[in-house]
Amino acid sequence: MAKLYNESLPEQVKPTGPSKETIKFLLNFSKSLHITKYNKMTFEASKN
Repeated sequence: MAKLYNESLPEQVKPTGPSKETIKFLLNFSKSLHITKYNKMTFEASKN
């Protein structure tokens, strides 16, 4: 097991960011999400 963790990677791994579709989906979801707090309760509703 120790040998697996000590081996170097064959080539550099480039960090990738989220795709444009993912960002668009998250922004649209956050715009449609409505959170209502009543007393000590929280209600979440997705307004589509």
